Amino acid sequence: MKLLVTGGAGFIGSAVVRLAIADGHEVVNLDALTYAACLDNVASVADNPGYAFEQADIRDAAALKRVFDAHQPDAVMHLAAESHVDRSIDGPGSFIDTNVTGTYTLLEAARAYWDGRGRPAGFRFHHISTDEVFGTLGDTGMFTEETPYAPNSPYSASKAASDHLVRAWHETYGLPVVLSNCSNNYGPFHFPEKLIPVVILNALAGKDIPIYGAGLNVRDWLFVEDHARALLTVVTKGEIGRSYNIGGNAEARNIDLVQMICTLLDDLRPAAKPYADQIRHVTDRPGHDLRYAIDATRIRDELGWQPTVTLAEGLAFTIQWYLDNEAWWTALQNREGVGKRLGVA
Repeated sequence: MKLLVTGGAGFIGSAVVRLAIADGHEVVNLDALTYAACLDNVASVADNPGYAFEQADIRDAAALKRVFDAHQPDAVMHLAAESHVDRSIDGPGSFIDTNVTGTYTLLEAARAYWDGRGRPAGFRFHHISTDEVFGTLGDTGMFTEETPYAPNSPYSASKAASDHLVRAWHETYGLPVVLSNCSNNYGPFHFPEKLIPVVILNALAGKDIPIYGAGLNVRDWLFVEDHARALLTVVTKGEIGRSYNIGGNAEARNIDLVQMICTLLDDLRPAAKPYADQIRHVTDRPGHDLRYAIDATRIRDELGWQPTVTLAEGLAFTIQWYLDNEAWWTALQNREGVGKRLGVA
């Protein structure tokens, strides 16, 4: 297939691009190259004859038409989004603009392209979203594809809105869509403002390792390369109009996750004192969801996907990657907002 991947220079998008090329697909990487994007993420495939890059914004209808007409993709994998909850608290407008208006503009471009080619049956529009649209869980239960939406942050609300747009374009216009909602990702090339890279890099720098509140918030952690495999499975095998929850089967409290990282760092890069001594509890994020947990039964039973990397394995691999790729992350540390506490409104 020829895949148009939006946000392909970002964390998850670049993992999809690298895996798709390895699988023999052609890939058109469309990215606006905003603050969280990095073309170094796809440097390993940049010279592949099946790879093309287009710098364009999903809010730019004319640019999207040009890209669709020039490349004629078989499927769209839509990952481009503003995604950092803390940034959405400080500046929700850009999240509405990119995640809602951008998705609408992309849907319209895809619909015009699909209509113009005679509505080919094999075309797919795969919208990639988050489990945060479902809100928060208590101590028990899991999110299924039937869980009612209840977003609690500007970020998750903007993603919920985009999910609804995609479903509406399928029901109203017949656009052949598939959707997926994932749990928290981690792994190589994770932008340095997210929890796991913050812990690793602050630990190495001898800085405080911040934990919001008591650190009791629970997340289901999904290794990014497992997620990329799931996404390619959904776009190639998923049932039209259907959504698939994708999780790592790896729940952990934030405090326990941070302790795990510190212990692994103690072994991989010993310091004068245990890295856990740098942990500091800070004021919690407003509206901080207590717990996310994904029931991934549908994608396992219907499409045959399940995670292959345990949390312990994935964390060890990720930490070693950061130790081995200092040039990658140091180049990003001067970007706007990195290293600062955001989302304290």
